[in-house]
Order: sequence, then C-alpha cells, then structure tokens
Amino acid sequence: MVTINNFEEYKSFEGKTIGVSNWHQIDQEQIDKFADATLDRQWIHVDPERAKKEGPFGSTIAHGYLTLSLIPYLWKQIADVRNVKMEINYEIESFKFGQAVRVNSEVQLQATAKMISNLRGTVKAVIQAKLIIKGEEKPAYTGDVIFLYHFA
Repeated sequence: MVTINNFEEYKSFEGKTIGVSNWHQIDQEQIDKFADATLDRQWIHVDPERAKKEGPFGSTIAHGYLTLSLIPYLWKQIADVRNVKMEINYEIESFKFGQAVRVNSEVQLQATAKMISNLRGTVKAVIQAKLIIKGEEKPAYTGDVIFLYHFA
C-alpha cells in the first residue's frame, strides 16, 4: 500500500502503476446479496443448477456491476490517501468488460494513475482500473475511475 499525503505526492504517481489490491473471492452469497439489493435476479447469477446446465460458463457469474462496485473497497487496499477533507467518486469512463467472473473466483484490482491534476484546490485523479481474475489471462474489465479529493 502507498500513502499519499498531498497533491505533489499524488502527482508523482502519474503514468505509473500505483499498485494492486489483495485477492478477493466473490462467492454465491455475495452474488445473491447483490442481486437482492439491485433487484437483478437473472438466473445466470442466482441459480447455480440452471447456470451449470444451461449457462455458457458452467456456473453462476458475478454481476458486472457487482465487480465495478468493488472498486472503492479494493482501491482502499492500494492507496491510503490522507489529509483529505472530502473524497468523491466522481466518474467512471470507458469501461469494457472482457470476461465474466465465475462464482468463487478471486479478483484483484490493479490501479494506474493516468492523470493527476489540480483544479483550483480540488485534485482530480484519473485512475485506470483493471480487475484481474486469478488464473485468467484476460481481465474482467478495464476502464477509468475518477476521484476528486479536497486535501486539508
């Protein structure tokens, strides 16, 4: 994990991989809870027997939006941004899903600082987020997340 205390330290990561998170296993319970919370109970996510018999993946898969929703949790394992009065999840851009995440897969986030800028006291961080699936060549997704920080 890296520690970032101010704009200058954040800017020093521009163009570089900041780091990777720990591995996180996505189990059926997490998928089911996400399905309940989002009212998206499509069988490919919540019916293990049907998914095994009829689905193209041989098992249930995590919702794409479930995997996206893990970004803040996994990001906090990569960077400890300190001295912040407020942090805002501002935007997501150009996400492409490359591969489904099967139930019980382990994933980790790789974060690269694409652009760090100071907008009159608000730091805008464009972070390329790549969700890696353990044992797979293709990532689950790649795209940019944008955070806004108001340092103290």
